Amino acid sequence: MRMLLGLVIVFCFAGPVPAAKTLDFYFIDVEGGQATLMVTPAGQSVLVDAGWPGNNGRDAGRIAAAVKRAGLKRIDFLLVTHYHTDHVGGVPQLLAKTPVVTVIDHGTNTETGKNPDALSKAYEEAVAKCKRIVVKRGDALPFKGLEAKVVAARGDLIEQALPGAGQENPLCAAERRRDEDKTENARSIGFVLNYGKFRFIDLADLTWNKELDLSCPNHKIGKIDVYLVTHHGMNMSGPAAMVHALHPRVAIMNNGPKKGGSPESFDVIRRSPGLEDLWQLHFALGAGKDQNSADSLIANTEPNCEGKWLKMTVASNGSFTVENSRNGFKKSYK
Repeated sequence: MRMLLGLVIVFCFAGPVPAAKTLDFYFIDVEGGQATLMVTPAGQSVLVDAGWPGNNGRDAGRIAAAVKRAGLKRIDFLLVTHYHTDHVGGVPQLLAKTPVVTVIDHGTNTETGKNPDALSKAYEEAVAKCKRIVVKRGDALPFKGLEAKVVAARGDLIEQALPGAGQENPLCAAERRRDEDKTENARSIGFVLNYGKFRFIDLADLTWNKELDLSCPNHKIGKIDVYLVTHHGMNMSGPAAMVHALHPRVAIMNNGPKKGGSPESFDVIRRSPGLEDLWQLHFALGAGKDQNSADSLIANTEPNCEGKWLKMTVASNGSFTVENSRNGFKKSYK
């Protein structure tokens, strides 16, 4: 009896087992731009891009709502992938709503002219009081508890393959290069993120030739678990030689109703070996019903929407769950 009581006392004082820390992603609907909020296992917050300007502060409001939903009071890092309006245009409105500590970008805008100059001016003025980090290819991003490496920045790509990658890519023989892209799309910051056994890739709006250079003749990235579809699923990005070599289990497309989600991109992604699911922020009007995913995997099924979001929760053992805020549908991947 005394031994049993001792065991009970030890058990009671042991307290509850603390919940395992996760890496959380919020894929925010900014109508065909990008705004991806990450909360690291160490509690740091990272926002990749800030959507569009205008629209009565729509995108800044949706990002601020996601920040609140995640239990945050600020954004520790704002990573600006490149200087196009659907990615950086919303920065001034965002900073008017939500504090940002550190901005990460690839340096100055490589495009010039009336509109690019105005975009750059608004951005520079907005982030003037933030800490700033300019990254180049091969740099490690300063996110606690994660391994995140820049594989593309300002038009430069990593020269050495990531650990475990570098094998010859037999898919390259079927691909053809396209005209050189001289826009900021080809200067996008792209990164690969590892958390335990989980791997995620975001190449922003990197275009066709740059993606081929990452994949051919040897694939420098290796296999990943989740692929944020390049360039919102537009057909000027996402060659099969890259997508199929990534061998993603899940793809997430941050498209709008009329932007991205091209039939060609759907075809490439769906033929990717090992793909289990393609989740979308919007039903793509330019693709057929058969090409779009099932409604349960689409956050916004109508063109005029409320800006529903997708959430992904990742454990260090490589398992993850994706949730659709519109209908509460969840799916777990072991």
